Amino acid sequence: MKLRPILLAALLLATHGWCAAQSNPSAWPTKPITMIVPFPPGGLADLVARPVAEAMSRDLGQPVVIENKAGAGGGIGMAYTAKARPDGYTVVMALSSFTVIPEADILLGRAPMFALTDLRPIARYTADPTVLAVRADAPWQTVQQFVDDAKKRPGAINYGSSGNYGTMHVPMEILAQNAGIKLTHIPFTGAGPAVVALLGGQIDAVSTGPATVLQQVKAGKLRVLAHWGSDVLPALPELASLKSTGFNAEYAQWSGLFIPAATPEPIAQRLRAAARAAAQDAKVKEVILGAGSPVLYQDSPDFEKYVQADAKRMAEVVKRIGKVE
Repeated sequence: MKLRPILLAALLLATHGWCAAQSNPSAWPTKPITMIVPFPPGGLADLVARPVAEAMSRDLGQPVVIENKAGAGGGIGMAYTAKARPDGYTVVMALSSFTVIPEADILLGRAPMFALTDLRPIARYTADPTVLAVRADAPWQTVQQFVDDAKKRPGAINYGSSGNYGTMHVPMEILAQNAGIKLTHIPFTGAGPAVVALLGGQIDAVSTGPATVLQQVKAGKLRVLAHWGSDVLPALPELASLKSTGFNAEYAQWSGLFIPAATPEPIAQRLRAAARAAAQDAKVKEVILGAGSPVLYQDSPDFEKYVQADAKRMAEVVKRIGKVE
């Protein structure tokens, strides 16, 4: 069937625009850019993405619009971006579940939602150890009390996460394996809903980035028992690490910007420059630090090495966790 003249003209115009952008990258971008956040509002990815998108909008001269596509521990939004047209108009603010989800899919005997090579790392913004948070009225004052209670009541204590093998599930399983305890995992679509459930008494605990719970801790609604890092946590300097309390459990939840791997190099470099400028923006630093996560920027080459090393380590963790349906 022949295309109508108006549709043919539109197709030719779109093709011309695509070719022009590649031959003349200085003309890019000519329309708004979509930044996918693969989690609901309220979690770390969303908290980082919004000020970064605003700063990149100023640098690029076009709006960078946030679109939340939650589900599967971030896998739905990441897979969406991996399959997007590689023209620079779709990017994703991913979390460290990026390195876990493909390995988990293979473990479960299903086709991976995306491959690590489908997306190219552009900029890392944060890399925080997660914290173990419970309600302020919970009976546990220390992580040792939490573990001792879990040993007495196997499976009775539950925790929420952003989904199977996500950034809130993996650290809790690392702790459970190291401490020799059994906890009950209740997945949600993101950190925001999980924290709401914790505040509402539907679950007992979460492991999440400091930024997600810091305001609730300051308000006296939540208590943090320990963190998964090896150094002092700037947002909570008095908080002990799991390592210092005798548990060999470490985990960092990072956030970073990715683009489809086939994005033309001139456009990728333009996005890289805008992402770097955003990391240096005073307002971006203020907003992210105010939420409890200092900016720990890594530019594209170093971030790519960091992701590869994290993927190797997380592959072993996923194997130890085993199948989770």
